[in-house]
Amino acid sequence: MQLTNSHTTYGAVSKTFHWLTALLILSNLGLGLWATNIAEAIEDPAITSTDAMVARATFLFSLHKTIGVTIFFVALARILWAVTHVKPGLLNGDNRPEAWLAETVHWLLYGSLVLVPLTGWVHHAAATGFAPIWWPFGQGLPFVPKSAFVSETASTLHYILQWVLIGAIAAHVAGAIKHHVLDGDATLRRMLPGHGGAEPTREQPGHALPAVAALIIWMAALGGGAWLGWFPQHHAATQASGASAVNSQWQVQSGTLAIEITQMGSTVRGQFSDWSADISYEETADAEGRHGSVDVTVATPTLSLGSVTDQAMGSDFLATEEHPTARYEADLVETPEGLMADGTLTIRDMTQPLDIPVDLAIENGTATASGRVTVDRREFNIGQSVNDADSLAYEVVIMFDLTATRQE
Repeated sequence: MQLTNSHTTYGAVSKTFHWLTALLILSNLGLGLWATNIAEAIEDPAITSTDAMVARATFLFSLHKTIGVTIFFVALARILWAVTHVKPGLLNGDNRPEAWLAETVHWLLYGSLVLVPLTGWVHHAAATGFAPIWWPFGQGLPFVPKSAFVSETASTLHYILQWVLIGAIAAHVAGAIKHHVLDGDATLRRMLPGHGGAEPTREQPGHALPAVAALIIWMAALGGGAWLGWFPQHHAATQASGASAVNSQWQVQSGTLAIEITQMGSTVRGQFSDWSADISYEETADAEGRHGSVDVTVATPTLSLGSVTDQAMGSDFLATEEHPTARYEADLVETPEGLMADGTLTIRDMTQPLDIPVDLAIENGTATASGRVTVDRREFNIGQSVNDADSLAYEVVIMFDLTATRQE
């Protein structure tokens, strides 16, 4: 069998690209569906997830993503081969409607083979944590920031474009069957190993009109998704701190309340967009060594935690429907190690003692404070069904930084 194409038949390289791509796509579509079904079961508050379910979903998503990246590079190589070698002509080029449709489908196939895995890769690169790609190039992409908005947008593009790809594959297969069964020509046979070619018709379709038709189909699909409201809305950030105003001796002007978890060996950072802090503080301690107190109330449903935000809200984790707030109450006391918040943290229905070292600086009535502490999620009955620390580490880092001004 010859390696390169001729005007009548496909060579071994083109045939290998064709069937390898078909195998990768069909297997990856099934893997993606399987993994998504398991992930939906894990996120369903009515279903108690297990370590085995999480591990299975992680494996399937990693395999799906890795095959997707493979498809991307195979598609690029296939396109490069196609544009640098002759393409056998159509056997029904004189049937203009069918020829135009066939070329349009080919444009959709080639474009989607690049766009579908690329949008999936961008979605992964912009997200944090969960199911790494088994690929030597790492988990990120140049010029792709860690952004929930970018990740969700790419995910929506990936979802819409995969249906364009599925539709193009269905049309391609239907056309091949039609040629083989109804027309009785060699269109299908000449792509099979060991089979020769056939003389194409003298008349062949141009490439411009089918390319424009394919572009219109892509735009229509994306426009339909936008019309249905599938794309995320990029809202401007509200008050930079996310802190709600309270009547406090020290009024928070800006700041961040965040957490870090470790999932599948990757650090995932999250942030609460709504919290309040009632702070009293005097630079001179009282007789018991107290400088003041702090009372922090957190709206737990406002946590943004990358791709696992929905899971974090579930009954096995923060249980935000039953327990929409968390609270930290502490005295600010001086210790040999420095200023310490000596108090208790309440999450869900569990209250545990928690001391947080505080770095504090005050200048001209403005205070800047920061601190971080590590807690064990199990002490607050969080993620009790996930007992594999390699899947979800027990340690959760809580951190804050804020700027506050003294109220007269």
